[in-house]
Amino acid sequence: MKGNSKRWLVRGAVLVAAALVAALAWHMLKPKGLGDGFASGNGRIEATEVDVATKLPGRIAEIKVDEGDFVKTGDLVARMDTQVLQAQLAQAQAEVRQAQNAKLTAESLVAQRNSEKSTAEAVVAQRQAELTAAQKRFSRTERLVARNALPQQQLDDDRAVLQSAQAALSAARSQVISAQAAIEAGRSQVIEAQSAIEAANASVARLQADIDDSLLRAPRDGRVQYRVAQPGEVLPAGGKLLNMVDLTDVYMTFFLAAPQAGRVQLGQEVRLVIDAAPQYVIPAKVSYVASVAQFTPKTVETASEREKLMFRVKARLDPALLAKYVTYVKTGVPGMAYLRLDPDAQWPDNLQIKVPQ
Repeated sequence: MKGNSKRWLVRGAVLVAAALVAALAWHMLKPKGLGDGFASGNGRIEATEVDVATKLPGRIAEIKVDEGDFVKTGDLVARMDTQVLQAQLAQAQAEVRQAQNAKLTAESLVAQRNSEKSTAEAVVAQRQAELTAAQKRFSRTERLVARNALPQQQLDDDRAVLQSAQAALSAARSQVISAQAAIEAGRSQVIEAQSAIEAANASVARLQADIDDSLLRAPRDGRVQYRVAQPGEVLPAGGKLLNMVDLTDVYMTFFLAAPQAGRVQLGQEVRLVIDAAPQYVIPAKVSYVASVAQFTPKTVETASEREKLMFRVKARLDPALLAKYVTYVKTGVPGMAYLRLDPDAQWPDNLQIKVPQ
């Protein structure tokens, strides 16, 4: 029994010694803190997502990209069926031609009415001359009849001629007024035809815009994340076809406690270390600091409770750097973000910038 007790004591002592050695080794080898001049938080690489959707309802004719493809701004990624729109466009173009012909006809009528007015004005001048001659003749006859040089019958005849000339002049003037009214009506028809042309052209422009919108293009540089629909499917207005990741707007979202978040400024330098590639240190800058805390207790009264306040921070990667290493970018990858809160503090050696060559 005594021998067994000694063996157990020896084993216990060995275990205790091993635990002490492990604790000492862990204490000596554990990562050293960065100090008060730095802050850190864990987060994930994220990017702005963009949906490519159809403006109008219709059937998908073709999708030209697959999941994982890289696209540039303006690249054609899908095409909707436009047979109905093409037919409507042809009809609108025919209406434009019809309105143009109507305008030409109205302008011809206006020209004809102007000619008729000129003729009527010439007749007015002629009738005015005839009236003047009739008035002079009547005046002479009237004086001669008064001296009994001419019979009364001649005076009556000249009076009739004078009245006839007055009536003819009135009729000629009425023809001028009628011709002017016809001209105004013709001009109204020209304006109406011009309005019809503009309306038809507007329909053509609208339909052409709808046809152009049926050619779906990448709104920005990025990578196709997944296809939401397939060719042949009928989508409503605003129906989504593709989901893209904008690789020009990549950032890491992480959280900091209130005392640290209060010292963070927009544009402040951040360095990121990604779990999948810990050998690299990627530069970034603070692009967003939440103005409202998260994980906030219902009642915040003590200093220990205030330290539980967490603020969301976004560190955006340099777009020029992203353009150079666009094929390396993966969203959802976890990592660590390190901020230098004290501008006089020096970055440690393990956080010196190092990017893939």
